[in-house]
Amino acid sequence: MNQNHYVAIMAGGIGSRFWPMSRTAYPKQFLDILHTGRTLIQGTYDRYRQFIPGENIFVVTSAEYAGIVQEQLPDLPADNILSEPSRKNTAPCVAYIAHKLQQRNPDALLICAPADHLILDAPAFTKVCLDAFAFVGHINALVTLGIKPTYANTGYGYIQHETLPVADNIYQVKTFTEKPNLELARTFLASGDFLWNAGIFVWKVKNILAAFEAFLPEMNEVFVAEQAHFNTPQEREAVERIYPQCTNISIDYGIMEKADNVYVLPSSFGWSDLGTWNSAWENMEKDYFGNAVAGRNVMIIDATKNVVHAPDNKLLLLQGLDDFIVVDTPDVLLICKKEKEQEIKDYVAEVKRNKGDKFL
Repeated sequence: MNQNHYVAIMAGGIGSRFWPMSRTAYPKQFLDILHTGRTLIQGTYDRYRQFIPGENIFVVTSAEYAGIVQEQLPDLPADNILSEPSRKNTAPCVAYIAHKLQQRNPDALLICAPADHLILDAPAFTKVCLDAFAFVGHINALVTLGIKPTYANTGYGYIQHETLPVADNIYQVKTFTEKPNLELARTFLASGDFLWNAGIFVWKVKNILAAFEAFLPEMNEVFVAEQAHFNTPQEREAVERIYPQCTNISIDYGIMEKADNVYVLPSSFGWSDLGTWNSAWENMEKDYFGNAVAGRNVMIIDATKNVVHAPDNKLLLLQGLDDFIVVDTPDVLLICKKEKEQEIKDYVAEVKRNKGDKFL
């Protein structure tokens, strides 16, 4: 394994679309959504551990989740869990780990990736990441992994790339488009030069810091001012001072859509962002009638294409429902049409208005 290879697993989100399983205090990255025996962050850690030294794996998460990370990833050094004092989207998260690593290893090559994605073909994923590392190691490039689309999905961002590669299977990016309507998504699919944006980035640390200096200079200056405290006992206090001064902005909007040295690797490794219950249903084992069930005591009668999550110690009998999400937890029962899954966030907001934070 290459000692200059690092990964930052970003694990600070609250996963509200997976409510009521995913809660503010215990969000989806720490859950076994697919009923595999491993939580999403554990699966992500396992995947990177195959080709990145254990001491070079970092998790950036909200301060309130640091203990959960330590509990679920006992092999991860405690110092490699970086706590964010507030949620400010992905740009501050990337700036934090990049400044920290620049001081530790100026030759560092870094992957920044979400903790809660599904990747079914780990060997293919490893190859793509190593190819990306090889590319960014010699060229001033910011790389994103693009997924070859299989249908016109309106919930993903799209990347358009140039027709001719600049290296083996590496293309310069032309445009980013966030969540197009169905007609536009169909046009993208038919054109053949658009990819889904997986939100997995690879770069040399010094080059992403140069991009921060160019496109998010105020944020970069705040981190530079505290640079001397990284990798010291004063780091946590420094981060507490930094984050209130940071803009809430994603790395996509803040840098990737503005820079002219952005490249994409078209990839196919069984990827899903697991953003909704429907995506979970698509990736879970199903019975003869298309029902995906997590729970030892679930009985289904005359029902098809449902996704069901229930406690193992509880009998749940489902009859006559087709294409529903059924999630039973100790204090909340959700029964919702799969076609309405994008509105679960709205339902959570309604619960907050009517019932406060008790069920969130």
